[in-house]
Amino acid sequence: MDFRKVFNSIPEEFDKWRTRYCDEVFTDIIEYSKLDCGKTALEIGPGTGQATEPILKTECSYLAIELGEDLAKYTKNKFSSYDNFHIVNADFETYDFGDQKFDLVYSAATIQWIPEEIGFPKVYNLLKSNGTFAMMFTQTDGKSANEPLYMKIQEVYSKYFHPETEYTQKLNYNNTKKYGFTDFECRHYNKTRELNADEYVSWISTHADHITLQEPYKSEFYAGIRDAILSFGNNITLHDTIVLYLARKP
Repeated sequence: MDFRKVFNSIPEEFDKWRTRYCDEVFTDIIEYSKLDCGKTALEIGPGTGQATEPILKTECSYLAIELGEDLAKYTKNKFSSYDNFHIVNADFETYDFGDQKFDLVYSAATIQWIPEEIGFPKVYNLLKSNGTFAMMFTQTDGKSANEPLYMKIQEVYSKYFHPETEYTQKLNYNNTKKYGFTDFECRHYNKTRELNADEYVSWISTHADHITLQEPYKSEFYAGIRDAILSFGNNITLHDTIVLYLARKP
């Protein structure tokens, strides 16, 4: 199963429930890359644009490459008011960018789907000299603020969460240095969310391996998660750590 394509089936839900990034992340990316109206940016796999608008607002020349046909259509419509927004529905791994070069290439929870031996060299070749490579994702801690509820949720996972294909995507971001990038650094940002049972279920329903969950487990799984949160006052506190990796092409 190609997990890269599962999100294409839920563009509206994906847009509504995927975790948002904090403003500070974009401030740092823009400052680091010195992005402005005279610069160019490429976003790999924007999904429905959780990390797109702050970059568009710099008035840079923006291009997105999105594998999912429905996601690309949704996102094109979403940002149609921006003259500097452009998107191509294609696979980053195989797409020929011709002689295009960019001042910033970035990904929000996307680059990990691409093998490093394909993704990192291609990004390097697409960047201009002194160009910026930015990669971000969110790690969510649902345990520390509500451990008894967390343990009950884990019981539901043990009983009902049996996807046909396991999610195994991993990427060593430090390996960018092996492909010629310099000035590698990692930054962290923290925020907290409060969700009720229905909101939590809607959020986890946008996770790749959750989307592919089949019956007879799927209904029982989501019912069990919902009941667990309801039994703890219909509230769960999530601590998000947004991780940003920055590197530069010499």
